[in-house]
Amino acid sequence: MPIRGAYRELTAAALILGIIQGVIMTAAFVYIGLKLGFGLSGSTVAAIMGFVLLRGVMGKGTLVENNLNQTIASGINTASAGVVFTLPALLLMSVKRPELGDFDLWPMLLAAVAGSFMGIVVIIPLRKQFIELDRLRFPSGIAVASILKSPGEGAVKAQLLVAGSLLAAVGTILVNLGIIPSAIDLNGAFGIPTWFPLAISVSFANLGAGLLSGRGGLPFFLGGALAWWVISPVITHVGWLPSPVNAPTEAAVFAQQKLTMYGEMIRPLGIGMLIGGALAGVVASYPALKAALRSLSVAAQTGTAGGGAEELSPKVLYMGLGGSVVALFCASLLSDPGIGVGTALVMAGAGTLWLGLAGLIVAQATGATDISPLSGLALIAVTLLFAITGGNIVASILIGLTICIASNQCADMMSDLKTGHLVGSRPRAQQLAQLTVAWVGPLVAIAVMFLLWRQGGDLGGFGPQSQACLDAAPGCLPAPQAGALQAMVESLESGKAPLDKYAAGAVLGGALSAFPIGGLGVLVGLAMYLPFDITFGYGIGCVASMGLQKGKGVNWIGDRLVPIAAGFIIGEALTNLTWAMLQMTGVVGAGGGH
Repeated sequence: MPIRGAYRELTAAALILGIIQGVIMTAAFVYIGLKLGFGLSGSTVAAIMGFVLLRGVMGKGTLVENNLNQTIASGINTASAGVVFTLPALLLMSVKRPELGDFDLWPMLLAAVAGSFMGIVVIIPLRKQFIELDRLRFPSGIAVASILKSPGEGAVKAQLLVAGSLLAAVGTILVNLGIIPSAIDLNGAFGIPTWFPLAISVSFANLGAGLLSGRGGLPFFLGGALAWWVISPVITHVGWLPSPVNAPTEAAVFAQQKLTMYGEMIRPLGIGMLIGGALAGVVASYPALKAALRSLSVAAQTGTAGGGAEELSPKVLYMGLGGSVVALFCASLLSDPGIGVGTALVMAGAGTLWLGLAGLIVAQATGATDISPLSGLALIAVTLLFAITGGNIVASILIGLTICIASNQCADMMSDLKTGHLVGSRPRAQQLAQLTVAWVGPLVAIAVMFLLWRQGGDLGGFGPQSQACLDAAPGCLPAPQAGALQAMVESLESGKAPLDKYAAGAVLGGALSAFPIGGLGVLVGLAMYLPFDITFGYGIGCVASMGLQKGKGVNWIGDRLVPIAAGFIIGEALTNLTWAMLQMTGVVGAGGGH
């Protein structure tokens, strides 16, 4: 029976299917976020599977009912990026400082759930401004709408998605068993010198992400190439790095120098570029933000919130925002015994204000380019809260978690509303659906994060210092976003921040943002502190997608390549999550054997 109205839209079937898909995708994309350093939208996958299950199996699904299914699934999944960009930094720092890892779970859950609800209620009043007046494109929203409008292709796309998942699962199992290598290293072959790293990660998820991104992801690959094919050789040859002692070979010399180069030069530059790109995004977004704030002011005065009966009541939004702020205050107060009521109030107030601004920026940037400076804005937020709390690491990162999840929810909610606008869904139904399940994603994302962390033994399951990454094992999850946050916080705490490199990176990131490519400074900065074998594999996917689009056409990419690539991502991620659980239960040994 429909939950709302006679026509099938917000139904129990759409709600249940959306929750199931959202949980699965959240688990998969937490893994992907720890590996690649950026989040992905699950709307496409959810829309494809909705055709099969709602129409193919039940025989009752309508276009707008399937849209509610994908709205719910993607709304749940948005928490994955917010969690992996922030919380793992605490775990990474706890390796050498165990007291940081001994935090209460409740403040973490409160902060995450508060962010999920706040992102929705903050952005809903701006639907009319962004979608109907400014007519922002929201490319992902348009793409999902085109999928929903082509039901005849749904079954074929689902078959391709399953085939891609199975292929990725088989390949991932072979890598985990050691039958095929986790990376193809060409250094030393064909006369390629060791100071010019050339290795390709054997990862279906990596390749799939590149295939989905195409030309838009090319700057990400070029950022890695800049770091390791330009900066690295120059630094090596001009002798800026000290010569290692007791290194018997040229390869050993470069391996030791590479660690120093990454920690003292490339990573600080990358962090600075992230921040510079984010700040440039704020400046570029100012005209749209000004218009959006004016619209919000008018909505508050008229009490219509931009749409009358088409939207949720302003009272519901005010109650949701008030409850979320209270939850954020409680999370701040409980995060550390040293946080008093006054400081918690300031943290909640500052966090809410920055959240509103960051959410507007991310939604506007996503509407224009489909790329958002989410990670750079999170770094800025944690730095701000670090100053407010007098250097309290746990409290600062927890508020950063709230802001990161909320900002991503703003972008996702508005993109879903764009899809709904194109296919005829009622905004009120989509808003109600996403509010109903806003608590699910944070709980799943945090649970999966801890599962992957505990998989790795004494050194944890992810991060540059994890055993897998130190051994270049197939389970290596670099957690680049959290690594950047860790480096920033530790440098602020020590008072020895490499300000010159941060400043140089910020100038470069801001300058790159002048190019007509959305988020260029953020993408290049992010790539500069990822292992290059991952970036290289991703770049191959981008180039392959561009070639296929030129030869086969745009429609073929959407109808055939997109579901296969999505299957690659989901197949590897779910296989490795299952593998982690089998290792924890002793069914599979640490080396992959039984």
